[in-house]
Amino acid sequence: MSGPCLLFAVVVSSWWGSSELPKMRFLLRLLTLALLCCLSLLWWGHFLRSHPSQRRGDLEADMKDDLPLTFDTLLYVQQLRKKTLRSFCSKTAKVTKLPASQQQAAEVLSRIAVSTKLDFLYCQVPAIGLEIWEWLLEVLEEKADVTLEVPVRQPQQRGLQKRLSEYNLTAMEAMLRSYTKVLFVRDPFQRLISAYMQRMADGLTFKEFIQSILNRGPQNASMEWKPLVSLCRPCLIQYDYVMMFGFLNREVHHLMRRMGLPMDVHLPEFTDSQIRSTYSWLSEQLLSELSLKERRQLAHFYRWDFAAFRFSSSLLWDLPSTEGSK
Repeated sequence: MSGPCLLFAVVVSSWWGSSELPKMRFLLRLLTLALLCCLSLLWWGHFLRSHPSQRRGDLEADMKDDLPLTFDTLLYVQQLRKKTLRSFCSKTAKVTKLPASQQQAAEVLSRIAVSTKLDFLYCQVPAIGLEIWEWLLEVLEEKADVTLEVPVRQPQQRGLQKRLSEYNLTAMEAMLRSYTKVLFVRDPFQRLISAYMQRMADGLTFKEFIQSILNRGPQNASMEWKPLVSLCRPCLIQYDYVMMFGFLNREVHHLMRRMGLPMDVHLPEFTDSQIRSTYSWLSEQLLSELSLKERRQLAHFYRWDFAAFRFSSSLLWDLPSTEGSK
């Protein structure tokens, strides 16, 4: 029992010897109320300890896979994510305005894919688990209307999306103002594992793979593991939605409905939540191959992504970084 509750019980006990029956009844009711309050406080403390995201305003926002996601919940989660992102942008000197020259603007927006049919922009990043999403967009682009087959078939042709950098500066600015803009994010360490598994033919161990990344530094990083802040420019582009790997199966469905797809259309299933569970075990195994110094260098390598998106479930989260990362 907590201190205030114990003190209250002692005071009640000192009065218990009174022979006045009305006073005893009053004290019994008061004691019962106090005990209920104490139990409520104890339960709330346990809830906060077991749900740390409620304290931090976390991007992952206590979204369980087995609970239904309403559209109102999605909007609330999006508010939390964008609030974290705005806070990051206000504290850093990241680019917030589109460069005036066509060439510089095209370079900054080189990773932004466009769907002119859906008035839609998204940041196209490798090793982030968007294959099904891109298949879905290609199906929609190929059809004369937005009615999909049931179930959706994966198209044979790939790479139909255009890049925002292919348009002139005036068109770029107009699309950034009027199109729906979506940013997909993923735990940096999981992105590294995904990239490594695709490159295992190179014959490197995971430790050697990480060392090669750290030696090259963020400026010379491959698109597969370059920090998202550098690729997707979240301080320049005012993204309408920030979607997290692990929750895509529910979040994307709400997003596509909002963009006009009929309710009776059967959308393909995203398996990112199952993959996230697999990566949880794999991450621990591969992390054990790295020294503490290498882990801290990785945390420094992705420091801007952690500040912008708060991947608190990452094994690199809250790990003190070192300046050894170039």
